[in-house]
Amino acid sequence: MAMSALRQLVRERQPWIVSRASLESGKKETPMPLRDHFRPPVENKHSWDELYGMWPAVIVQQLFPILPEGYVAAPRLHLGTAFEIDVSTYERDEPARQERPGDGNGGVAVAAWAPPKPTLTVETELPDQDEYEVRVYDARHGRRLVAAIEIVSPSNKDRPESRRAFVAKVAALLQRDVSVSLVDIVTIRQFNLYADLLELIGRSDPMVGAAPPALYAVTARGRKRVRKRPLLDTWFYPMALGQPLPTLPIWLDVDLGVFLNLETSYEQTCHVLRIV
Repeated sequence: MAMSALRQLVRERQPWIVSRASLESGKKETPMPLRDHFRPPVENKHSWDELYGMWPAVIVQQLFPILPEGYVAAPRLHLGTAFEIDVSTYERDEPARQERPGDGNGGVAVAAWAPPKPTLTVETELPDQDEYEVRVYDARHGRRLVAAIEIVSPSNKDRPESRRAFVAKVAALLQRDVSVSLVDIVTIRQFNLYADLLELIGRSDPMVGAAPPALYAVTARGRKRVRKRPLLDTWFYPMALGQPLPTLPIWLDVDLGVFLNLETSYEQTCHVLRIV
């Protein structure tokens, strides 16, 4: 999709689902509302990670027919808690091997390595977060990452160090000219990672306001300029329970992008999981 057409549609900010039948009849389909997946009654029947585990794959299916030739999308999930359990199991099953100088097949003995004592030893827990995302690649140029769609999880917002790590990841992607979209439906953590990103770079968005909404979707992309400071373009959409989800622009190149209707993929995921 050309940049001019994409910008025109972005300005309209239509959250509605428009099907072919609706276009022919001139009527819009009724959008379904955003649910609270972290509190009753939905939480009593469905765990939030069921939605998160399936939503990226549905987004990939949605992008498949609209991505230009040469671009591919793939889901990416990383469960930080599961990773920690795997490591501890490995350490129990495989005790550290101890070797002494000169042991073995008659080799020459070497002096034992005696490292200096550390200048600081403190207790810490390096954040290893859950990641639910969709990545879009340009397969024509060595599978270059061009866009990332991040579905914010509770672990991304639960502690200051987790939020800093997530925002640093987003900033690093933007520096690599990767379009980044955040979709945050976490109702139990009242933080806005987009606002944290703006604070990191010393900027603000009037649409965010003094009290940033905890539920939102946003797309950000960096634009480099010759002999000038780079620009950051953002498209921010506050969300609310009981309201439809927005449509996000997903940038593939400077003048090339597609639209991701979050409402469509969200409703399809809820339908398959029987989340009403």
